[in-house]
Amino acid sequence: MVELEHLHDMLTKLGLDAAEQRLDALLEEAVHKETTFVSFLNRLMEFELQSRKEQSERTRLKFSRMPYIKTIDEFDFNFPKNIDEQQIRELAELAFIQRKENVILLGPPGIGKSHLAVALAEVAIHNGFTAYFTSLTSFITEMKKATACDKLEKRLKVYLHPDVLVLDEIGYASLDRESATLLFRLVCGRYETGSMILTSNKRFSDWGELMGDAVIASAILDRLLHHCHVVNIRGESYRLKDRLKLGVQIVPPSPQAS
Repeated sequence: MVELEHLHDMLTKLGLDAAEQRLDALLEEAVHKETTFVSFLNRLMEFELQSRKEQSERTRLKFSRMPYIKTIDEFDFNFPKNIDEQQIRELAELAFIQRKENVILLGPPGIGKSHLAVALAEVAIHNGFTAYFTSLTSFITEMKKATACDKLEKRLKVYLHPDVLVLDEIGYASLDRESATLLFRLVCGRYETGSMILTSNKRFSDWGELMGDAVIASAILDRLLHHCHVVNIRGESYRLKDRLKLGVQIVPPSPQAS
């Protein structure tokens, strides 16, 4: 018993907490099954490694700031009028991350672009990569605050460091020149050094107007599209499908509405 207590103590001091917690059960199992010392040690270390892998994944998921949990299998590929399921499945094999390529999901609101972006990022996290999620609006807000506090370079590193950066909702608000320049710095910083997954409801031909500067828009697209997989999705909003089935007319707000 003294030796067993000493073994528990040594495992704890070595930081092998999962192995320490599992030790008694595995010892009892080894006695009943008359397993070899090597087999017992293999089981003990496998349990420790699996525990560390799961903890690492939980830590990466927490760091990623994903807004929700989504998987590719949960996506209804039958709903959009046009989507290449095979392309999505191939992207989920993550070769694009290893090659530091980008993915841009294009299509109207409500057809699942953000769902797929999050799902791809979570596959990456599960396979040992780091990821980080932000909307374009949140990124611009953070960068402007950092600029005001003279901490832009430090804050920008948060977005440059992960293996995968998800930049959601490009096109829902026009950018001023400062905002477009901040986006350009982000794209330049990650160019050929890390992957980006972007979602947008705007065609590339509209990005000049969106950013208020055709030159900056062209420079951004030049870098994004150099090594890129473009996923075009077409269809009606998934969020409105039940109302549409019931024959409820969706009336856009008038320009004068507040």
